[in-house]
Amino acid sequence: MINKSEIKFLTPFNIENKKNKKKCSFKKNNINYIDYKNYYLLKNFLNEMGEILPRKITYTTAKQHRRLKIARKRCRHIGLLPFTTDNFQ
Repeated sequence: MINKSEIKFLTPFNIENKKNKKKCSFKKNNINYIDYKNYYLLKNFLNEMGEILPRKITYTTAKQHRRLKIARKRCRHIGLLPFTTDNFQ
């Protein structure tokens, strides 16, 4: 005979987590094009060494993450972002 306390282990426990999925901030703010000249937008996705934060932290899609990578490269080439730094602000 099954007790009520054992029933919760028989049902899937990740049902509640599917509703709380984080969305990509670009889709949430309706941003289709990542502008490489927008330094302040790019700065939100970089760590203190100037590297792009992982997708698990930023909740970006793979497509948006690739576009972010290209925008960072372009921003570095025109001189808005440094290639190497000790203190990134």
